[in-house]
This record gives sequence, structure tokens and C-alpha cells, in this order.
Amino acid sequence: MKPLIETTKQVHHNLIYKKGLVLAGPCSAESEEQLLRTAIELSHTKKVDILRAGIWKPRTNPGSFEGNGTKALPWLLKAKKITGLQTAVEVATAKHVEDALSFEVDVLWIGARTTVNPFSVQQIADALKGTNQTVLIKNPVNPDIKLWIGAIERLQKSGITDIGLIHRGFTSYGNTEYRNVPMWQIPIEMKRLFPDMPLICDPSHICGNRTGLLSVSQKSVDLDYDGLMIESHYDPDVALTDMQQQLTPEDLKQLLEAIIRKNSSSNEAAFVKQLDNLREQINHLDEELISLISNRMNVAKQIGEIKKNSQVTVLQSSRYNEVLERSIKKGEQVGLSNEFIKNYLEAIHIESIRIQNSLV
Repeated sequence: MKPLIETTKQVHHNLIYKKGLVLAGPCSAESEEQLLRTAIELSHTKKVDILRAGIWKPRTNPGSFEGNGTKALPWLLKAKKITGLQTAVEVATAKHVEDALSFEVDVLWIGARTTVNPFSVQQIADALKGTNQTVLIKNPVNPDIKLWIGAIERLQKSGITDIGLIHRGFTSYGNTEYRNVPMWQIPIEMKRLFPDMPLICDPSHICGNRTGLLSVSQKSVDLDYDGLMIESHYDPDVALTDMQQQLTPEDLKQLLEAIIRKNSSSNEAAFVKQLDNLREQINHLDEELISLISNRMNVAKQIGEIKKNSQVTVLQSSRYNEVLERSIKKGEQVGLSNEFIKNYLEAIHIESIRIQNSLV
């Protein structure tokens, strides 16, 4: 897919173009004391470039803490003056943009729930006309690359040039390993389409927990992402939102120090580096495929339970033929051979029968 407005390679001085950029801070700005203490501890790590904080919090369910709103912006400005860190907040409306800019916020980001709505993105783009504001765009909650590209194009048409992308994963029903499934192939495609745009990984929202943060962060570095956005709170166990995925500033420092970054010599052949990157992509895609196949087998197990309770035979040839025919047509559309599809489905079918037979 070709973007409407193409980027050109140029030299940037904006901080978001720094390789190894780190944005960190609390999920929510809960109080002035909480925000200042967290910001100061983060600045002491010497690892953080930009202080992020949730001011307006669009929660999935009503009744939970939805942020302090505009009254928290002076706290953020105070933290900026004390620590020297640039600041970043999420905006979802034109009024959010106006208020954030009035308190000298350096970076705005558009959240995943907003990216899916072209009307909201357009309102934000209109509010930014005539400014040189830096804006980061999170991927939409659903895996729709056109919506992500559309958000970029709307900002570009409003004259915004310093734009970055944030990969925070995608909603997937029934997924257990991640809060939001990475689907690495989508941000990788965005990087191909917009090679001059910084690509930042948000492992906090991909994982939804602390235990997976290092693994996902390492994967993003292996795939040549440009930076990380990680939530940090001076005491995560008392956080009002997403306590399970936030790190203390000291734990964040240890995580960042644990990441292994490959050093490439100046005379390293370009094709070797490209090959390494592509192999990393295959590794991560293979992991996602295995996870998807596991989910498929779980559904097959549920079908087996129903067959068992209804005293229906495990093998249903007509159903298999229907799946095979549909899959062959789909495979032809995407350039896969009939032989490959048949072999793949046969292996899947055999494993499904094995699982269902084990129930009977």
C-alpha cells in the first residue's frame, strides 16, 4: 500500500528522532506529589528522554479513574522545569490540544482508541494547524493499517512534519499471552512505508504486565525500532490505573540496561544487516503463528467437547472439504500454492482430530 504523502530522508534535530529514545512516566497523573516524585526519580536514572503522563484517561469501563484532566497540566509543567525532561501527553479532542499546548507540552500522542476514528483525528489535525508540534500516533486498536496511515496523512495535510509511530499491539479476543497482540508484521510494514518516521514500541500496553516487558522491549530493539514508551510509577502497587504493568524508575533502569543492542561495524555489509533484520521478522512472525495455531486448537477442543456430549463422531468429512475448498481459494488470492494449503490444512486437521479423540 502506497501512502498518499511520502516522506523524504532528511536530517532531524527533534528529540523524537534520537535512536534509543525512551519515554517513561505514570499511566495517570494522579496527584502533584505522585507525578513530581516519579519524574524526579526517572530523571535520576539518566535513561529517560521524555516524561509521559496520562492526563485524560479514556477507560474501557465507566466508573474507574479517568484522570485529573486539565488541572494536572500545571503539575506536568512543574515537573518539566524541575527535571529538564520534555513532556508528552495523550490528546483525543481539539480542546485537549489547546490545553496541552498552553502548558508547554512538547509531544502529543494520539491514542489507539482515537486513531480508529477519522472524525476525531481530523479535529486534532485542524487544532494543530499553524503549529510545529511533535505528534506520535498509536496504532488503532484493531489491525487496520489504513486507519494508521490515514491518521498520518491527516496530520501531514495540516502541516505537521514531526510525526512518529507508537506500536502498542492490537486487541484480540481470547488472547492470553498478551494484553494486546503485537502482530509485528503491521508496524514493520508501516516502517517500510514511512522509513523516516520514528517507530516506538509500547511494551506496557502490549504485555499488560511487568513480566513480559523485557522480552517485548528486546524484540522491538532486534527489529530496529527507534525507541520505547514504558509506564513507570514510583510505587506501582498503589497506582490508580494499570498498576500491574508499571515499573518503578529503578526497575525501569535495570530493564533498559538489560536490553542487548547489536553493534554494527562501519564496514559491515548492508545485505548482512538486512538479512539479520528479515530473519528477526521471521522469528517473531513464527511465534505469532504458533500462538494463533494454539488458539485454533483450543477452539477445536471446545468443538470436541460438544461432539462428545452430543455423541457425534469426531471426523466430519464434509466440514473438512468445505474448509479446504475455502482455504485454497484464499491461498490463491494471496499467492500460496494449492499443494502448500493442502499440506498445511492436513497437518492442522490431523492435530485437531487427535485432540478431539483424546476427549472421547
